[in-house]
Amino acid sequence: MPTPSSTSSSSSSKKPLLYGAVVVLAAGLLGYASYAATGPDDSGSAASSSVAEVSDDPSADVYAELAGLARRDPGDKLAQGRTDAPVVLIEYADFKCGYCGKFARDTEPALIKKYVQDGTLRIEWRNFPIFGEESEAAARGAWAAGQQNRFWEFHRAAYAEDAKEKGFGKDRLKELARQAGVKDLDRFVRDTDGTAAADAVRTDQEQGYGIGATSTPSFLVNGRPIAGAQPMETFTQAIEAAAEAEAAKDTKDAKDTAK
Repeated sequence: MPTPSSTSSSSSSKKPLLYGAVVVLAAGLLGYASYAATGPDDSGSAASSSVAEVSDDPSADVYAELAGLARRDPGDKLAQGRTDAPVVLIEYADFKCGYCGKFARDTEPALIKKYVQDGTLRIEWRNFPIFGEESEAAARGAWAAGQQNRFWEFHRAAYAEDAKEKGFGKDRLKELARQAGVKDLDRFVRDTDGTAAADAVRTDQEQGYGIGATSTPSFLVNGRPIAGAQPMETFTQAIEAAAEAEAAKDTKDAKDTAK
């Protein structure tokens, strides 16, 4: 789960934005989880730590506030799944991040098949470029592909095995758009270089910094932070726990209404 070794000037100057005082705690938890997932492991095995493991008694207020970052916008080109799904997974990621690619290839397709297709899960992508100019360019290109309803196809092409080693220069982005089935490549180029793409990427990026994300990939599952490309089991547990909590809440609300 990389942290930025050399970020663009716009990225490195960002300071956390606070979405309410309670998120200060969330930022600390996510930061700790990021350290735990990348820090030394005395056992010699790969670290696997999420905020769920860091804190046995988390504040419900923290999770509720972070859960509110889910847009649930039916017009969101960078999301998939029902807008009324009980669980929303928000991913903050960078196309130059190898661990993000591992998640995209090894874990995300299984989550889509198991949870998105049955209506349990919605996935919302946030562009979180932290590795310099090519990261920023790839993020804008992904957004531009989304304007022609080909974001997830672009996402798949950009995260293909060894794709990031080829870089994300202008010609390469155009080739990825072609692979993704973007029909109007001239529009793609204009959109990639336009202010709307830059603004959209900046909004996502600032949200990521605002919750204390310092590395990629970082996730929220109904507000519960998970740091790094954790094993499938970590996401399964978080999604199913969140779905159960929502079902229990709905049952309680129904009983309260019936009184």
